[in-house]
Amino acid sequence: MKIQTILLILLFFAFNGFGQSKIQWEFSYDSEGKSLCFTAKIAEGWHLYSQHISNEIGPVPTSFSFENNSAYKLIGEVNEPQPMQKYDETFEAMLDFFEDKVVFQQRVAAKKDTIVSGSVIYMLCNDSMCLPPNEEKFAIVITN
Repeated sequence: MKIQTILLILLFFAFNGFGQSKIQWEFSYDSEGKSLCFTAKIAEGWHLYSQHISNEIGPVPTSFSFENNSAYKLIGEVNEPQPMQKYDETFEAMLDFFEDKVVFQQRVAAKKDTIVSGSVIYMLCNDSMCLPPNEEKFAIVITN
């Protein structure tokens, strides 16, 4: 029983590490545009799903969450560029996704220098498999 538990834990970490090598996240603040920038560089052959996918279809849509902080205010929703759209045989549905690189942006108004913390939950797939959903935490420094 102990060996099975250890193997299961090792398998989880192997998949988790494998998934992280398929995407690189960069988090920054654009002081000119007053926006938080979430840049995803996606490995060749893989794709990242849009925020605007119905959960009933199957893949997990990309989503952003922000920790409460009275030093800033989010303006509107997280924006994304126009995604690619393609029929997915696995999920038997038209799906919106991104390949190569995508930049999500969230406008923000800050009263003072602060740190915006939170996380992004996302799912990656290729033509033959999907990786389990993953969470990437971020902390973006805003200076006025």
